[in-house]
Amino acid sequence: MSTSIFLLWLVSIPLTIHATINVNQPQGFLLNCGGNEKIKQDSLTYGPDDRFIKTGNKTEINQEGLVPLLSSVRYFPDDAEEKFCYNFPVNKGRKLIIKTIYYYGGFDGGTEPPIFDQIIDGTKWNINTSADYADGLSSYYEVVMVAHNKVLSICLAKNEHTTSNPFISAIEVLYLDDSLYNTTDFGKYALVTLARHSFGSHDKLTFPDDIYNRHWDPLVDDNPVVTSQASVTPTTFWNMPPEKVFENSVTASRGKSLVVNWPNFPLPKTYYYLALYFQDNRTPSPYSWRVFDVLVNGVKFFSNLNATTSGVTVYSTTWPLEGETKITLVPANTSPVGPVIAAGELFQLLPLAGRTLTRDVSVMNDLTKSFNKKPQDWHGDPCLPKDKSWSGVICSSGMNTRIISLNLTNAGISGSLPQSISKLTALSHLWLGSNELTGQILDLSSLQNLETLHLENNQLEGSIPESLGKLPKLREVFLQNNRLKGSVPGSLRNKNGLNLK
Repeated sequence: MSTSIFLLWLVSIPLTIHATINVNQPQGFLLNCGGNEKIKQDSLTYGPDDRFIKTGNKTEINQEGLVPLLSSVRYFPDDAEEKFCYNFPVNKGRKLIIKTIYYYGGFDGGTEPPIFDQIIDGTKWNINTSADYADGLSSYYEVVMVAHNKVLSICLAKNEHTTSNPFISAIEVLYLDDSLYNTTDFGKYALVTLARHSFGSHDKLTFPDDIYNRHWDPLVDDNPVVTSQASVTPTTFWNMPPEKVFENSVTASRGKSLVVNWPNFPLPKTYYYLALYFQDNRTPSPYSWRVFDVLVNGVKFFSNLNATTSGVTVYSTTWPLEGETKITLVPANTSPVGPVIAAGELFQLLPLAGRTLTRDVSVMNDLTKSFNKKPQDWHGDPCLPKDKSWSGVICSSGMNTRIISLNLTNAGISGSLPQSISKLTALSHLWLGSNELTGQILDLSSLQNLETLHLENNQLEGSIPESLGKLPKLREVFLQNNRLKGSVPGSLRNKNGLNLK
């Protein structure tokens, strides 16, 4: 089954921006990538990205009429690094809506944007903004996911199609209320936004109308448009759509079916999260209701839906779709007026690449702080995606990934080992020989799976821990050419089958 990912497009690059600034911001991070100062886009303020990334170059795009948010980029020319990562401190277990925004603008003197990969917490998909750029548009990718660690990584990486430098214009990492989209198994999937539209509307809705800065694009077709005469309360709706989404709806006359062809592009054959929003537009009264069936591509999606002036949401978390999509609302014989629909959201279910154990990620982050000359590609998830794991790191397979080998022999690193390395309990091989490590050999008694330990040719001091000889699987220990003192513990010296130097 295809799992190709579609773009959610920014409608256009406006030549002007709104002057009104709202001091309130959504909770999270809004980054002006490559910029040197805060900029204001509509009612939001985006800050420089320097605190969240330690690599890459910055440049400006000099194009008349370009909005500030698209007027700078951070790009990554270094061929030595496998991936280039932003790191965000987040609340583990919280739900996030993440947007990455791209506008090439010929920043490197070229005529066509590069193709590269985007990796969010180890899950990868391809970034190709060429079609949008050819039409004079920027592009953004949006995903809803849960933070599985205390640090969220958003990385760019070169692939076999990359011919120039990966780049990025802006990033949004915003918290969602935990009730939104909560029937999705976020332990296995993320939701990639494909379409989010307000039917019958001529205006795009963003923050502050939508407190999470979800973008509701206008959609006008040949169906009649009606205006709502009643207000709604977003918090009473599943997924909390903004109140303004219900100001306009499309409808059909009494006794006739309403057909909406949405989205306006074909879909690959796979499963989708589909949510539809309805409200009877008339003045509230005992007769303000409409009953109809909801069909998607001729298949019954919901029967006898009663859309009142209070509004209602219907959704499916795993609805199969392929090709063009047609939503048909068939009125009940007793319904006093025709069916009506206000808005819709469509997401593709994106299987997660897996998850590196939080404790292992934390230990590797401790190592990056302890080593003075860590490998250049030690950014983002140490294990995922598999083809972009850190240099010297080998990980297990499966959804719950563990680090099983660390080999930095002769890597030029200096510094000391943090005590937390003893928490890499799946580690089988630890090879750190021929470097400039200082300090003492730590208590590694918790590494019950350790088979080989190479710490030779460093500047380690102190004694050899007795606990090393009690590791049940240990068969090889190289400690020569350090500054160790004392005698070799009997537990090591007398261990059967041990290759000890």
